[in-house]
Amino acid sequence: METVVASKPMIKVAAICGSLRKASNNRGLIRTALELTKESINGIEMEYVDISPLPMLNTDLLVDGKLPPAVEVFRQKILQSDSILFASPEYNYSLTGPLKNALDWGSISPNVWADKAAAIVSAGGGFGGARSHYHLRQVGVFLDLHFINKPEFYLKAFEPPAKFDRDGNLIDEASKEKMKQVLVALQAFTLRLQPKN
Repeated sequence: METVVASKPMIKVAAICGSLRKASNNRGLIRTALELTKESINGIEMEYVDISPLPMLNTDLLVDGKLPPAVEVFRQKILQSDSILFASPEYNYSLTGPLKNALDWGSISPNVWADKAAAIVSAGGGFGGARSHYHLRQVGVFLDLHFINKPEFYLKAFEPPAKFDRDGNLIDEASKEKMKQVLVALQAFTLRLQPKN
């Protein structure tokens, strides 16, 4: 008799980094998440969505009801995803300008963020970017994003042992394991929010 093993349904995750710097530790968190979904977590298809091509929000750029091409491409990638992974550096106790800009472009009607599960990770000094989480969650309430509550991931990047190499790649194994826990929680929450067939 043949054994049938049920696999988890595949979810699509859009990974967005609030830092535009290539060697950013937060971008390194996204690279780690991408590696983990390919190597050790079944059921997650993740794509890095670059926000650097987005122009600064200016509704004068809407011409005849059409958004700029870079914005349309961005919005389509968010629409096609089931959930979002944000890597949100903390700038002056808040999220970054480029990330807020991306959130604003996505919120133009129809809001592409609505009813999606989301998770936030960050790395930085002091509080490890934790304050950016609070502000991003607050913005997400208005956008109808649904964030996982646990585990929280804010990494104090400059405390020993070394967490990142000089290119911003995560090298700390304990932090990689914590990232895996975040991704598994995001996957479970995403599946919970999806309508039952």
